[in-house]
Amino acid sequence: MLKIGVFGAGHLGKFHLNNWKEIEGVQLVGFYDPGDRTAKSVTEKYQLKRYTDPEELMQLIDAADIAAPTNFHFELCKMAVYMGKHVFVEKPMCNTMEEAHELVKLVKEANVKLQVGHVERFNPAFLAVKDLQLNPMFIEVHRLSQFNPRGTEVSVILDLMIHDIDIILSLVKSNVKQVHANGVAVMTDTPDIANVRIEFDNGCVANLTSSRISMKKMRKIRLFQRDAYIGIDFLEKKSEIIKMKDSEDKEAFTFDIETKNGTKTIAVSNPVVKDVNAIKMELEQFKDSIINNQSTAVTEVDGLRAMDVAHQILQKIQRSIAS
Repeated sequence: MLKIGVFGAGHLGKFHLNNWKEIEGVQLVGFYDPGDRTAKSVTEKYQLKRYTDPEELMQLIDAADIAAPTNFHFELCKMAVYMGKHVFVEKPMCNTMEEAHELVKLVKEANVKLQVGHVERFNPAFLAVKDLQLNPMFIEVHRLSQFNPRGTEVSVILDLMIHDIDIILSLVKSNVKQVHANGVAVMTDTPDIANVRIEFDNGCVANLTSSRISMKKMRKIRLFQRDAYIGIDFLEKKSEIIKMKDSEDKEAFTFDIETKNGTKTIAVSNPVVKDVNAIKMELEQFKDSIINNQSTAVTEVDGLRAMDVAHQILQKIQRSIAS
């Protein structure tokens, strides 16, 4: 039985508690949260012991689930790793690049598992297409959200866009060549809306727009590659593929177009999107990686790469504002 402790029982922490209770082979030992009001409601609802000293809880567990605000991630992660505990930590992995580099080093030295909570990797719309031959050369992303004070301790880049940065880095097997970015702080002290262009060494270009002050929600990625377009709607849990007709596309809707090289048949299909609980799935895979001594689904190096690009974006925005 894997013993788990949850650190941070706020909005996201409660989702984690709900899902851990449904995962087999896990014992929830308790939770740590400094807020008395939050702690009281969690204790009553989940009949779970509250710890006011994070180190006390850390001593009793095999793995720490860190869902506290970003500025607490590093210290809690470091405490866990020093004590030989495995770590699941919400995105972004740390608050600064210095913290992220040190954490990667500590995890390697301690030989423990760390998984970063880039939950969109487990979104059913993405799972429906991720095993296809994806080789995008142009990517368009829109992630728009209505304003919510929760999460505003970090910029929209580290709050929202980092989801898409991680997805893009998992798809494009090439190094980042150049980053262009613009952003504006509207409701908070950090950028609330940003537009970014990432260029890769292999020629792929990704355009990303993220906003947390929109009137409507949107979470879409569009992938364009040779002979194919793939659309992924993370919010509505839908995927669409438009490509040149394949003999195996028996279920696809097809139509013909005339080109200078003759008639071509286009196939439009909607892959089956399974009903998947993304948070439960990522936590289950974290548990399995510990039990089976396998690499985690989103490693500390993945988390570092996403943070590195995110901080490059923030630096570009800061320079553009300063000039």
